[in-house]
Amino acid sequence: MKSLFLFFTMTVALGWAQEGTKDGVTLTITLENVLNDQGDILAALHTQNTFMKGPGTANYKSPAQKGKMTFTFHNVTPGTYGVSVLHDLNSNMRMDYQSNGMPTEPYGMSGNDMSMGPPSFDAISFEVGTGDQEIAIRF
Repeated sequence: MKSLFLFFTMTVALGWAQEGTKDGVTLTITLENVLNDQGDILAALHTQNTFMKGPGTANYKSPAQKGKMTFTFHNVTPGTYGVSVLHDLNSNMRMDYQSNGMPTEPYGMSGNDMSMGPPSFDAISFEVGTGDQEIAIRF
């Protein structure tokens, strides 16, 4: 019984210690309408300096799952960010385009701005404060 109490006490203490070392907030992203299980979901958390220039400040990759998917970016420091998501149907780690320049794979951005032409950081950006946040993105 003593060893069970000691294990429980150490587990709780370790949890509190880890909580105290948290450097930022957790940003939870929900993709609401993944159309199929083909390929991968690629996502990036961007600042204005990284947006449309390559990898984000944090990146995510997972096999696609039809329907709703949820993933998180941990220890995000407060600031202005945007999230881009690509359903990479052929798992080639890039967005594919038609000959006229239109994307052939589903994509989405925070703010869900799906206007014609490339998105602007202002259109997709949001503020991360000191509390955990959740956002939803649609393809």
